[in-house]
Amino acid sequence: IEESDAIIAQVRSIHERVNGAAPDGRPYSAMDPHLLAWVHCTEADSFLKAREKYGATELPTEVGDRYIAEVGEIGAALGVESPPQNRKELRDRLRGYRSELAVSPDAREAAKFLMIPPLPIAARPAYGVLFAAAVTMLPSYARRMLRLPVLPLSEPYAIRPATQGLVKTLNWALGEHPAIAAARETPQA
Repeated sequence: IEESDAIIAQVRSIHERVNGAAPDGRPYSAMDPHLLAWVHCTEADSFLKAREKYGATELPTEVGDRYIAEVGEIGAALGVESPPQNRKELRDRLRGYRSELAVSPDAREAAKFLMIPPLPIAARPAYGVLFAAAVTMLPSYARRMLRLPVLPLSEPYAIRPATQGLVKTLNWALGEHPAIAAARETPQA
């Protein structure tokens, strides 16, 4: 508990220093509960989607809901007001932000940079697989807004198998994290 409290305090201190004005003049702060909730929800959704799509085993619904509730405790400690507790609440919260979303030239530049970053040639294939997987997890409206196309049938026949292979290779190369091994030995895991 002490370690997690220290990490949360560190993240909050970083958030306190992140503030400024958007290009249109609107002020922003990383401590804004509305923005914190947006970041929290998109992170929870992305991690859950990645696990469901590319994990080694199927994820039962109740485990996904438990994940959302548990990560919500962290979100609340960081300042998220009433974090979602299950998939339905998470979907509803994300849907509520949709009317606020807009794409600026800076956002498109950032997407372009992430699509073709200055990486060593040897790292580009693996990065390309991970980037393609990330793009397929975006809602279709977000892909359209950012001009990030996905070719029909590429996800199930190319991107998913390549990503699953890459994840298996990384797991093999890095070894299993001790916390995951301990969780595997726990009957409720």
